[in-house]
Amino acid sequence: MDEKPLAYIVEDNEDTVTIFQGALELAGYEVKVALDGAVAQKQLAEIVPDLIILDLHMPHVTGDILLKQIRSDERLKDTRVFLASADANMASHLRDQAELVLLKPIGFAQLKELAERFRPDHRK
Repeated sequence: MDEKPLAYIVEDNEDTVTIFQGALELAGYEVKVALDGAVAQKQLAEIVPDLIILDLHMPHVTGDILLKQIRSDERLKDTRVFLASADANMASHLRDQAELVLLKPIGFAQLKELAERFRPDHRK
């Protein structure tokens, strides 16, 4: 059996995590979650996700700082990043550093479809 690609959700709202996790699992991903920016920072030093769903307003370490660190880490150069935020202004300033900017609320079906499209085995 093929190993599933890894999606990493960095989001502090547990209800949103539940929706994102369900959509990503249905899209064929293994899913890991961080509810705190500092936790995400530590875990990203150890894992190499195929896809990161990154909330910009995170406790302890904000999403914009995490995004900068992700983009400067050679191990994560092929990792796709979807920014997820209700802050359209902040997200627009970071648009060129991410594959997609998703403005909240993000629908289950929308995220599932986009995640499927960006799955490594579909990107040829």
